Amino acid sequence: MTATATRATVWRRTAAVRTADGALLHAVVDGSDGAPVTLVLAHGWTLAQAAWDDVAGLLAPRVADGELRLIRYDQRGHGRSGWGKAGISIDQLGDDLAVLLDELVPEGRVVLGGHSMGGMTIMCLAAARPELFGDRVRGVALVSTSAGDLQPEPTDRAGRIRQRLTPGALALALAGARVIELLRQKLPPSHPRHQKMVRDLLYGADATEAMVLAGAEIMHASTVRAFTAFLPALGEHDKRAELAALSRVPVEILVGDTDKLTPQRHSHQLAEVLPEANLQVVPRTGHMLTQERPQLVTEAIGRLLAAAAGGGRPPA
Repeated sequence: MTATATRATVWRRTAAVRTADGALLHAVVDGSDGAPVTLVLAHGWTLAQAAWDDVAGLLAPRVADGELRLIRYDQRGHGRSGWGKAGISIDQLGDDLAVLLDELVPEGRVVLGGHSMGGMTIMCLAAARPELFGDRVRGVALVSTSAGDLQPEPTDRAGRIRQRLTPGALALALAGARVIELLRQKLPPSHPRHQKMVRDLLYGADATEAMVLAGAEIMHASTVRAFTAFLPALGEHDKRAELAALSRVPVEILVGDTDKLTPQRHSHQLAEVLPEANLQVVPRTGHMLTQERPQLVTEAIGRLLAAAAGGGRPPA
């Protein structure tokens, strides 16, 4: 573990947290260990902790004032984190988060924030380690995410055939990952066609060119293996009947009104299971709310931090 002082006000250190199967999770820790609340942020599929940079920037004054310790980390197989030997599943990501909490936040109050696959990671943690919620974990932000049904059962014969073919297609993509990587370099994030594809899939009407370019660069740094290995895991994720632990803490749910990856219905399903949660459907935004509306996401997290620092809603 190394440590450096940033602008003489924020103490920053990097940590490598080893999981049981040997994966090294790369984390960045900002702020004092004595802060009353620690915020841990988990990113989405084919992204990295940099996807939270805008929100982290807005939270920097709280970190500098000693009100908050902030931890961002790369999920296994993403960013600077390794793969380990375990099979790929969202449940495994939940286990990874538990290891990271035990290593970096062994005591004190915690708020968790998850974007997309990061939100699913938190749900898996809640299902596997419910005793953490209402005790150490005092609030949860679920941004552009889903509890399941991302790959609904096909309703016709053609759909069933495509579903059976998917594992073979994924294996082929994995085998050809190196070739695909070489081809991908010919269309860098700065290329207009690259940016148009990213914008159409991930961003809403108000997204700026700078936002789209930043997101494209983060995703471009991910490997094809991260894309293909986690795709079936996302389809298998289903925690719709295992969210009880989240009912013990304040929850903020945010989704863009034009989100194509985790459309509004997924957040409405979460709100139905967690009726005390605060649901916001954000107009003119897509899947990348942490970039498109960082102020709004930060305000939601701020409410959770205030509740955690003040004791929050009593555990059920």
